[in-house]
Amino acid sequence: MLSPIDLALVAGTTTLLVLLAALLLRDFRTVAAGRLAAGFALGSAAHALTATIGFAVPVTPWHAALIAVSTANAVVFWLFARALFDDAFQLRRWHAVPWAAVASLSLVNCLVLAPAHILDPRIFAIVMTAISLAFVALAVGQTIASWSSDLVEDRRRLRVFVVVATAIYAAVNAGLQLLVSGNGAPGAIATAHNAILAVVVIALACSLMRIRGETLLPAAETSGAVAEPASEPDVADRKLLDALTRLMADERIYRHEGITIGTLATRLAVPEYRLRRLINQQLGYRNFNVFLNNHRIEEAKAALADPSQAEVPVITIAMDAGFQSLGPFNRAFKATTGVTPTEYRRLNEISA
Repeated sequence: MLSPIDLALVAGTTTLLVLLAALLLRDFRTVAAGRLAAGFALGSAAHALTATIGFAVPVTPWHAALIAVSTANAVVFWLFARALFDDAFQLRRWHAVPWAAVASLSLVNCLVLAPAHILDPRIFAIVMTAISLAFVALAVGQTIASWSSDLVEDRRRLRVFVVVATAIYAAVNAGLQLLVSGNGAPGAIATAHNAILAVVVIALACSLMRIRGETLLPAAETSGAVAEPASEPDVADRKLLDALTRLMADERIYRHEGITIGTLATRLAVPEYRLRRLINQQLGYRNFNVFLNNHRIEEAKAALADPSQAEVPVITIAMDAGFQSLGPFNRAFKATTGVTPTEYRRLNEISA
């Protein structure tokens, strides 16, 4: 039986999470990151409802379902992190497979293995905890890998809180699960756990409310699309834009291997944060790699449409433009133009 303090913490946390999910679905249901954020909020609500840590058999079907959704929420968190920090991310049918697998394992344990005492609850808790932490680690890895190319300053700051706070909570929760698995949690531990979860949720909700939703979750799937400039550039920004344009058009620096926004800022003799803000707010890009690839693709389009280069292999054109292999070039080219490089060349030959 929950104490009044635990009941208040669980009820408040669950209500806030459900409300957050409803708002996300209302405003961003057409965006993968928005749908996944809502799903993560609902999964976290399920976790809050089962946050007494551990369970006593027999488990009712509805309780087993909540535990399964809560356990599989680590998969949703992984997908949410990918979608939040990669505007080109798209949900695929196979993404449902790991979620269904983890949820099914949890259901089987709650309804079959635990009641029949087929498997030591502690062993199963260790297995499920390891699976959950693996998906959390994937999410953290995605965040670190895409950190330098993110041009949206508010999103760069928020990702630290979203991922780090959730990862820390996941680690703490995993430790508690292993300590009390199968036995239920002592009152003080359960209360501390519920309080930590409530603090994380409240802090996350406050952080999201301080930032415009469109900054984090674009109103439509972008796949690398370029937004309109946020404002007219001032004199200093205009000079920097001109210098950047010359660097990209004349020197074609995007061809260089390993080019980063830091090296580009060094070439322009400006702080990295200023160049990041300029490319985002004045040129409309949310990701530095998309900015580079668009220049590379424009060069490749010109080469593919050039009759004098009709015999030049596509891979040569891709490498000359700055791509390191054919696969990424083909994917980026089709995402931008809607056709493959070979089809683009053929269409230009027909129209010539």
